[in-house]
Amino acid sequence: MSAARNEQAQDPVLQVRDLAIALPAGGERAHAVNGVSFEVKRGEILCLVGESGSGKSVIAQAVMGLLPRQLPVAAGGITLAGEDITHAPRSRLRELRATRMAMVFQEPMTALNPVMRCGAQIDEVLVEHTRLDAAARKRRILDILNEVKLPDPERIYAAYPHQLSGGQRQRIVIAMALVLEPALLIADEPTTALDVTTQAQILALIADLQARHGTGVLFITHDFGVVAEIAHRVAVLRLGEMVELGTRDAVLKQPQHAYTKMLIGSVPDLHAHGRPLDAGAPVVLSARGLSKTYVDRGWLSGRREVRAASDVSFDIRRGQTLGIVGESGSGKSTVARCIVRLIDPSGGAVLLAGQDIASMPARRLRPLRRQVQIVFQDPYRSLNPRRTVREAIIEGPLNYGVPRAEADERARKLMELVRMDPGALERYPHQFSGGQRQRICIARALAMEPALLIADEAVSALDVSVQAQVLALLEEIRERLSLAMLFITHDLRVAAQVCDHIAVMSQGRVVEYGPAAQVFGAPQHEYTRALFAAAPGRGFAFGGRA
Repeated sequence: MSAARNEQAQDPVLQVRDLAIALPAGGERAHAVNGVSFEVKRGEILCLVGESGSGKSVIAQAVMGLLPRQLPVAAGGITLAGEDITHAPRSRLRELRATRMAMVFQEPMTALNPVMRCGAQIDEVLVEHTRLDAAARKRRILDILNEVKLPDPERIYAAYPHQLSGGQRQRIVIAMALVLEPALLIADEPTTALDVTTQAQILALIADLQARHGTGVLFITHDFGVVAEIAHRVAVLRLGEMVELGTRDAVLKQPQHAYTKMLIGSVPDLHAHGRPLDAGAPVVLSARGLSKTYVDRGWLSGRREVRAASDVSFDIRRGQTLGIVGESGSGKSTVARCIVRLIDPSGGAVLLAGQDIASMPARRLRPLRRQVQIVFQDPYRSLNPRRTVREAIIEGPLNYGVPRAEADERARKLMELVRMDPGALERYPHQFSGGQRQRICIARALAMEPALLIADEAVSALDVSVQAQVLALLEEIRERLSLAMLFITHDLRVAAQVCDHIAVMSQGRVVEYGPAAQVFGAPQHEYTRALFAAAPGRGFAFGGRA
């Protein structure tokens, strides 16, 4: 009997056989997925890895029965716990979701209903799939909230999603997915938007729950650090086809396919590459005691202050890249927005070209704005979808009196600088990939010929290979133009790749500041050491370094 149970435990919970998913006619490719086969065993974590467009999420949607009609399954099959669900009716798929298979999406705020309390959203699953009474359902919800390690389950039960942190919201989504203990959990980039310590907690949580419940996990990611941390086996996809499948160690340490080797080689390592500081280079920008305090005046709660940034000081010299790293809520982006005066500082000084712009009136500030430009995290939201690339790039120079002919010529040269075809100037943002859109945003910022370029999580949403290209581009631009750069990121590998100096922020304060080689080689503050300890895959060699 025990032998039979053991054999059953080894049965695949998911089998994908020669899966082909057709694309609408007229495109460059006939299939979004073509001839893909793999299986996920009970108690196993299989990572699907590949760049955007490789077919990872399409496969997940096919398993869950969420494919749009424009993407039909053209061939092959999908078997869930012994049942062929390739062409199962909607009613059957509804019965299987949450009970036998469940999915955790990338962005919990869009996965959750903002006007429903968290407990009620988990309760929907139990109402739909069980006959438990209200009291039993609440007990089960509190149990699962405790199991996913959320503090004060009663408070979380009654809270709305916006009242929780990003990591807490993702734990709610995981609780919803696992409340009925499905055999298969699909996690689609569940940690991409999280900072390094929260990411480490979520990865540990998924691995712990998977081990305790014997759940099979299909984990979709483009982050090889995550793969190194959590995977048992790895499947690598490229343009809808599987190019490599093997154990974690085999794929990461001895990749066979050229594409896999390229992806792994594109992952930055955790060794600082910073250059020695040229002490004679002029200081472009100085922050002295910079602070930002938000005041909440509630009718019942009274006056409440939140210190988003407190007593922040640093210098950025010409040709230098200063990185600000820290968790979400540490104050990184607040500092950037104060420097560029998208928000007004509450105190301190920001010296640009010898002038304090921290409290400078808008009329006097306007001529100086062109000297500080910013590249944001999401290039699609940064660009006006109704304006061509040419219009986006020349808008700033035109507003500062540059003749149109000169602005057009500058736009063409900048497109070449960011390695894009100047012929694409008449196209619109939606006609480009994410990496290309970010290059356009960089060109738009450089069109103002700034002295300081601020990159606020500018590569966090990009695939690893595209990320490497954009980082190399920023480094080349910094050298060619002798730009000062302020690089804000929660990714320590990215910071190690491009930053000369590092400022580590926690709870609005700079807790460690110094040359990148010093901070990465011998961190002094316990918070900095905790960040490094939480970096996924830190024991593996990436980017050609051990």
